[in-house]
Amino acid sequence: MSTPRDDDALSWGGDDDPTLDVGDKRAPDPVAEPVAGPEPLVPQSPVSDAPPTREAPRAPEVAASVDSPSDATPDAAHSAPLGNVGLVGIGMVAATFLLFALGWLLSGRQLQSLGIPIPDVTVVAMTIGATLAPIVWFVTVLVLTRSWRTWQRFLLLILGIVLLVPWPFLSMGSLA
Repeated sequence: MSTPRDDDALSWGGDDDPTLDVGDKRAPDPVAEPVAGPEPLVPQSPVSDAPPTREAPRAPEVAASVDSPSDATPDAAHSAPLGNVGLVGIGMVAATFLLFALGWLLSGRQLQSLGIPIPDVTVVAMTIGATLAPIVWFVTVLVLTRSWRTWQRFLLLILGIVLLVPWPFLSMGSLA
């Protein structure tokens, strides 16, 4: 059993300030509310002399269709943040792409010193392009696949790892 003094240790001064409450960061999905209008008339049997009565309003059946996962919007279904494993995986892939960029940069520097009969401007332009390719791939995949599933994003990132391996660096050796 805790005493009020123990509870004070778990709070911070000003925790109950309403201006600090950020609330839900995502806007709730708008649900179409039925517009209240005149209730439909229920016809009476022709034998009855009573005036027609109004039918009680029915509850909308929108809630059942919103809860089903097949009808959910793609943004709502995939807007959950990455877990710890996903964040560590993204970090490892980012480090791989940075190492690939460094490999392409070192390969371009080695090609300049080999005396290949290609103008230096061309070698510099190709080195810059090859160095930026892994970084551009990583950023593009992360930006354009925000609403995709995590495994689909990792599949594209792994495809980039396979395509952007700095083969000249690996074949020439390190600083040969």
